[in-house]
Amino acid sequence: MTVDKFQLPPYPHDKLRRITLSAKEQGRQVVDLSIGTPCDPPSDRVTKALLTPNVINGYPPSIGTSDLRNAARQMLERRFSVRVEESELAMCVGTKEFVASLPHFLHLKSPGKDTVLYPAVSYPTYAMGAHTFGLRAVPVPPGVNGSMDFSAIDKEDIDRALLLWVNTPANPTGEIEDLVAAAKFAADYGITLCSDECYGEFTSPLERKSVLSCGKDNILALHSLSKRSNAAGLRVGFYAGDGELVHFLQEIRKHLGLMIPGPIQAAGVEAFAEDEAVDRQWGIYKDRLSYLIDMLDGIGVKATMPKGGFYLWVKSPESYQKDPRLIKNGGKTENSGWLFTEDLAKHGAMLVSPGDFYGQLGADHIRIAAVQPLEKLELIKSELEKSKLSFL
Repeated sequence: MTVDKFQLPPYPHDKLRRITLSAKEQGRQVVDLSIGTPCDPPSDRVTKALLTPNVINGYPPSIGTSDLRNAARQMLERRFSVRVEESELAMCVGTKEFVASLPHFLHLKSPGKDTVLYPAVSYPTYAMGAHTFGLRAVPVPPGVNGSMDFSAIDKEDIDRALLLWVNTPANPTGEIEDLVAAAKFAADYGITLCSDECYGEFTSPLERKSVLSCGKDNILALHSLSKRSNAAGLRVGFYAGDGELVHFLQEIRKHLGLMIPGPIQAAGVEAFAEDEAVDRQWGIYKDRLSYLIDMLDGIGVKATMPKGGFYLWVKSPESYQKDPRLIKNGGKTENSGWLFTEDLAKHGAMLVSPGDFYGQLGADHIRIAAVQPLEKLELIKSELEKSKLSFL
């Protein structure tokens, strides 16, 4: 019997290397707006907590210290008006590893199910978490209101589904998901629902919602310090919700030795206690987003303020549909998102993400992350003005 060898696709941002190399060959250093890595510093109280004594010599608890879990619980209650018990919350080593591993762990629990449902335009790890463990990943397209269109899912895929991912505010689109509809759909078909809420505080207070407000039965919410506290390097996240499911996952994770280092757990206690710093950072992101929107408008590209998060999801200009570069490399089609990405790097010293990183439905878009300080955004504007790039 012949077994197909598993092959990983290229890591999305590695594919941008040719664009950055081309810019460097022209003597140009691009400003990187392609990755959502915060450039602003965490607060002093967080960095000082990394020096907490007596937390280095022992093994830290995999589920997180009681202080850390309580700080996370209190944050949920203050910011999202939901209450969870200590047994209904556990820590993870950053949320990306949790997103990637959750399908496998759930498959161990329910081996008769093998399908992960996820937003068709979304963070690529939702699908990769299925693919890397030999499971099926089925994208769910958006409906007219921007939320997932559950009526578009085939009955067979529903019957085989073990996990439904939602993301709100969404990366890359900034849309606010209809969590009530998602919870109802998942409950109707007995599917575990996990809501990635890592951008949950970067939206208006009226839109600041957690799926846990819909209940906890077979539901998890996922949160992180990476964005809220400018602390992506700490790798601190947590999952909360259904107590039985949390217990199942924390026991597996304990056996695998998945644990946040002790000094970082101490810093996490301080970070989850902060609110003013998060609100101040959201204000900074909105200012940068506004600057970027005005800058794009100056070259004839329309962009709108997202409902949440710190990304602009921008459709590439229609003129690319007649661009001769659409056909290249022996007839291979280069989509308009890539052409727009190349031109912004070449003429504006601006590196963005092509939209197909987030699914084929995004192939005619780009994503711009407002993660660089204003002086670097001003540099981009200056380069665009000098190059006279225009779609007017």
